[in-house]
Amino acid sequence: MAEKLNAILKSYVADGTATKDKLLGAAFVVVSKDGPIYQGSAGRTSLDPASAAFTPSSIAWTASLSKLITTLTLIRLVEQNQISLDEDVRPRVPELAQLPILRGFATAATHPNKEEGEPILEPNTAPITLRHLLVHTAGLGLDIADPDLLRWSQWIGRTARADNSTVEGWSTPFMFAPGEGWYYGTGPDWAGQVLERVTGRRLSEYMNEHILRPLGTGGTGFYIYKLVGEEGKRDDRYVSMTERDGQTGQLQELPVPFPVDPPCESGGAGLYTNGADYGRVLQELLRALAGDEGAVVKEATAEEMFRPQLNDKQREWQRRIVWAFGSGAEIPEGSLVDFGIGGMLNMEDIEGKRKKGSMMWSGFCNGRWWIDPQTGIAGVMFVSLFPYSDPTAVELYDKLERAVYAELIPNWQASK
Repeated sequence: MAEKLNAILKSYVADGTATKDKLLGAAFVVVSKDGPIYQGSAGRTSLDPASAAFTPSSIAWTASLSKLITTLTLIRLVEQNQISLDEDVRPRVPELAQLPILRGFATAATHPNKEEGEPILEPNTAPITLRHLLVHTAGLGLDIADPDLLRWSQWIGRTARADNSTVEGWSTPFMFAPGEGWYYGTGPDWAGQVLERVTGRRLSEYMNEHILRPLGTGGTGFYIYKLVGEEGKRDDRYVSMTERDGQTGQLQELPVPFPVDPPCESGGAGLYTNGADYGRVLQELLRALAGDEGAVVKEATAEEMFRPQLNDKQREWQRRIVWAFGSGAEIPEGSLVDFGIGGMLNMEDIEGKRKKGSMMWSGFCNGRWWIDPQTGIAGVMFVSLFPYSDPTAVELYDKLERAVYAELIPNWQASK
């Protein structure tokens, strides 16, 4: 079965300089609670045809794949009784408490005493909880991808942006009162700030102590130069980010659009990692769900992460957003979905693929992961490519997952 997955990977990567509708490289890892079932890769790490081979240990910026690791880190904080999921965090993070709610923009008809286009802001009086931040029900958006937040920023002359990795960049109005809907944004970044205010430590310090070091994931961290060296001296594990030209389909290299030395550590998008490390994280969640002794989170906590968290109104918001945004690209549009603590849940079996109750998410660079508790497996595809939801990457992920369920899992189950 490894040969089938290897062949699929190889068929999607560039041969030489011809990169049209191809990827430079990709890794794919499938795990059970007991360890890897499959680890494979194909391609290379940069446009140079002579560059190092892309392997499961190749390291790249992971963007929103950071969110699951940050979520596990905050869950450990909760398990240590330093904070609860449902405590109002506004007293701990005053900057978050000061954010208003954006109710729209003035027109002559609706607000004759205001200037045309002026943002309509009102104070937020609702509690903000860690659960809100991790499940994306706080109402926080992402200014670089949201027309209303961009319009608000322009109106006030704001230059800070979320991808600056600063508190100022994350400080945007709520799109609704916390808890009233579902909106994808900077909640996990603020969750990292909650941890820092509670512990008095950097997010990376706590994450290393409680998640990364116990799992042996030494290729994961917020600072690329600590992992692979300074720019110009980086080792062969470093993967260059590429961008597909919308007209030609060819790839070109793109600088990582994130600070090399971020002012604040972004729990939502700041990590660098590799396929093997990420597979180890997914394995640990399967261990926790199985009640294995020594897992980094408890069985009951892991079960809560996989419990659907949304009410009807929040689900309506979610379903309007996820397929338009691309986060649901690997499941049929209109499928029943919800959100857990750490990722989206599909609430029905997907034919030929994952079972009901599986958790998933993806990142700006087209990496995608899923955890299927019913089947007892999880997988991650690791690539480094923009723009998000690249059709070639989405198609590769679909073929890999279908091969896993058609052949890898039956063979694995038969061998147990």
